Amino acid sequence: MQTESIIIRGAKEHNLKNINLALPRNKLVVVTGLSGSGKSSLAFDTIYAEGQRRFVESLSSYARQFLEQLQKPDVDFISGLSPAIAIEQRAAGGNPRSTVATQTEIYDYLRLLFARMGKVHCYKCGQPIQSQTSQEIIESIINSFINQDVQILAPFIQGKKGQQEDAFLQIQKAGFVRARVDAKIYELPAKIKLAKYKIHNIEIVVDRLKIKFDAIKRLTDSIETALKVGNGTVIISQAGAKDIIFSEQYACLKCKISYAQINPRNFSFNSPFGACPECNGLGNKLKFDPDLIIPDKNKSINGGALAPWKRGGRGYIMYYRWLIRELSYRLKFSLDVPFNKLPKNIQKVIFYGSDVVIGSKPFEGVIPHLERLFHQTDSDYLKEEISKFMSSLPCPACKGARLKPESLAVLINQKNIFQITTLSIKEAMAFFSQLKLTEKEKLVSYQALKEINQKLKFCADVGLDYLTLDRKSATLSGGEAQRIRLATQVGSGLVGVLYVLDEPSIGLHQRDNQKLLTTLETLRDLGNTLIVVEHDASTILSADYVVDLGPGAGRGGGEVIFAGDKTALLKDKNSLTAKYLRGDLTIKAPVNRRPWKAAKYIEIKGATEHNLKNIDIRFPLGTLICVTGVSGSGKSTLIGDILYPTMSQKLYRAKEKPGAFKSISGASEIDQVIVVDQSPIGRTPRSNPVTYTGVFSHIRDLFTQLPESKLRGYKPGRFSFNVKGGRCEACQGDGIKKIEMHFLPDVYVKCDLCKGLRFNNATLEVKYKGKSIADVLEMTITEALDLFNNIPKIKNTLGYLADVGLGYLQLGQSAITLSGGEAQRVKLSSELSKRSTGKTLYLLDEPTTGLHFADIAKLIAVLQRLVERGNTVVVVEHNLEVIKCADYIIDLGPEGGDKGGEVIAACSPEELIRVEKSYTAKFLKEVLTNK
Repeated sequence: MQTESIIIRGAKEHNLKNINLALPRNKLVVVTGLSGSGKSSLAFDTIYAEGQRRFVESLSSYARQFLEQLQKPDVDFISGLSPAIAIEQRAAGGNPRSTVATQTEIYDYLRLLFARMGKVHCYKCGQPIQSQTSQEIIESIINSFINQDVQILAPFIQGKKGQQEDAFLQIQKAGFVRARVDAKIYELPAKIKLAKYKIHNIEIVVDRLKIKFDAIKRLTDSIETALKVGNGTVIISQAGAKDIIFSEQYACLKCKISYAQINPRNFSFNSPFGACPECNGLGNKLKFDPDLIIPDKNKSINGGALAPWKRGGRGYIMYYRWLIRELSYRLKFSLDVPFNKLPKNIQKVIFYGSDVVIGSKPFEGVIPHLERLFHQTDSDYLKEEISKFMSSLPCPACKGARLKPESLAVLINQKNIFQITTLSIKEAMAFFSQLKLTEKEKLVSYQALKEINQKLKFCADVGLDYLTLDRKSATLSGGEAQRIRLATQVGSGLVGVLYVLDEPSIGLHQRDNQKLLTTLETLRDLGNTLIVVEHDASTILSADYVVDLGPGAGRGGGEVIFAGDKTALLKDKNSLTAKYLRGDLTIKAPVNRRPWKAAKYIEIKGATEHNLKNIDIRFPLGTLICVTGVSGSGKSTLIGDILYPTMSQKLYRAKEKPGAFKSISGASEIDQVIVVDQSPIGRTPRSNPVTYTGVFSHIRDLFTQLPESKLRGYKPGRFSFNVKGGRCEACQGDGIKKIEMHFLPDVYVKCDLCKGLRFNNATLEVKYKGKSIADVLEMTITEALDLFNNIPKIKNTLGYLADVGLGYLQLGQSAITLSGGEAQRVKLSSELSKRSTGKTLYLLDEPTTGLHFADIAKLIAVLQRLVERGNTVVVVEHNLEVIKCADYIIDLGPEGGDKGGEVIAACSPEELIRVEKSYTAKFLKEVLTNK
């Protein structure tokens, strides 16, 4: 009989305080609580980790050596676990080849569909391609190669890994004496050793002859033999020339182009058979960008429009001036006219050169000149300087389509595979539902179309219908990436699985929340258990069972405050979550908002990137601005693709090219732009809050000034665990040692010498108010504030960390143990501790990720403090508590994808709730009026 509950006894992972729980199986269980209270430690580091570890342990020792060995969580006993799948809140990988279509496997089925029922066209003339007969192939060879020596080859193995020993035996048995292996001819039998894990091509050499009219019979026999062995394909090879392929399947008689058999790999931009050879399937190339060469087209050439020719020694600059002056004299154009007013043909000559001879050689052009310098120089400095004028631009060969022209000439309903991937999920659903197919096509495409339609529907069900299929995975938010993985899991139809999810509602507008909840309920009703770490009120109230952890965070958390159904939760007096859900505690909207109508502003005009509809937007400076709208309405495009790259380019000469817009004004009012995200503050266990904020340097300086240190001649490096001197060399300052256990997980034990203190005895003898450097790193921020109360440099920085609600963190707590919300607040406190110019632009994308209602109140207070210093804070957010506290709201919409990208409103929250067209207004009205 199946256990009805997941029983947990004595969970002590991270800050969990020996907790016991019984979670119902086949139910939707929500784990909530303050940021840092132990939610992820319970859901991911205990329940998921143990479920995953047990599955791996069930495999043979041979299989386990190929898998990552998982650490056993610190828990006494867990029963009732199913195989576990984690769908985490993490940003998608940075692989430039990964897209929404590849991640959901839609692209795999699209490739199969195009290979089986796509209509092949000639990529040159666009005519549908007909098959060639052997006689037509022979006539074409005679016309093209008369009186020339050729080799007739038959493809035998194409693009396969392995040593292919059987293949060579088969070739010999068939009576052939030569083979071409990876472009090299071998006489058979020969000892040919091929690399086992590399891709190989093997062709049979059918004949070698000179094409003459009196050798037509021999040619005919050889071609027919080659077609038979090569499954309808023959290759004509000549020394030093490109192979010519003839096929019985596809050829354009008009353009004399033959095509090999169409396979799914011909549509893969990850395979050499399909990928554009110019950009290797990436769709982009690093090229010299005219917009970086002439950043301000309103300037004249004499006014310094050509940025590269303003640099270098005096001799170079004088030479360039003479060159351009001579060109203007020959082509009769003025050097005092703004560059954008010059005729297009003159602009093209300046950029790319012409045949006009100046001095003793034709005018080279700025871009070819830079390309030549870049490839000829050995100076790394010069290469770096020249690369400042390069951008990642669409590949000139495939125009960003990633595939070979032959692959893009295969059409279904007059669309190639790239054109289909440019559709949004919603548009793709409409396209495939309206496909007109013959009976044969229906039969061939049934399974592939069924899978495509199902996967598109699952993506739409989790609120992602606005995403285009070619959207790069790296550009997805953490919430979007998580919901794609969720849609993939729903599509798998697994039963009896334990799913652990991390805030799936992040990035989702309130309007789309019900879609997500329906998907979660569908997964549950299939017979799965869902454990969801979540702060969203509607998700908590839709749960079958709620676990609330607290009462505080860090050391003050890790206890079960409440465990039961939502009805009992709402009656509970101890739960902080319940107090917010009931309305006992609320986040108050500001009584007076900052005036924005008379403020200076940054204005972006004519924004057209992605789905933006030629919009003009103002960002009033010195205010808290919220950018809102349904998912896919263009918020991230406006801030992440236009505002941030443009400001970075103007302030830091960044290479990233901004999205399409006409002009920006007011940028000179800002002296720095900072993105405050939830990425980790450090990637190694050595990184911690005090090293990130820089306060550890002041603490080490203080220890250096102590009499004992001066007596011994200690410098600040003595109190660092990263360098030799003061650290324990047995563990190299880690405090722990790793013992490898081969087929078992590695075991970490405290260092025998320093007992986990990281420093050697001599260093630990130096004490401030009775505390050694190791004691200080063990303290919480609140405790350290008391210790360093008389040291302003240290007190101020630690005070800001306490102000953002992180007083419970230990000074030496490893950065990799911090939650996303904690990492973000460490960054914000670091900004607060800096001397402000009052001209900083802060950009935050969904800062409420991982934050409880109480944490959101602290976050809003920090953002308001940054604005009070004269800075501007722009927040992309769906959380209504943050939106209601903004001074100014930019609401985009009305829908996502192509039906979005318009400015619905740009005003205060009170004005927004009167805008009937806005979805945000409907939900904001309830919060502002406390209904």
